[in-house]
Amino acid sequence: MSVHLGHAITAVGFWLGTLLPVAYLPVFLAGIDSVATLSILVGLLTIHALALIVGHEYPASRTR
Repeated sequence: MSVHLGHAITAVGFWLGTLLPVAYLPVFLAGIDSVATLSILVGLLTIHALALIVGHEYPASRTR
């Protein structure tokens, strides 16, 4: 069961790392004019970096 859980976590990390940059667009369109907006952007960047680290071993990300 832990193998399946590890694979699932890696898959989620890969896809989150792939799709999360779409969430940057509303932040940039709204403008980074407050500490709250800057905090949201820093949080998104942190989550994105962690997702890339977790998902980098996902088998579908390998070129054939």
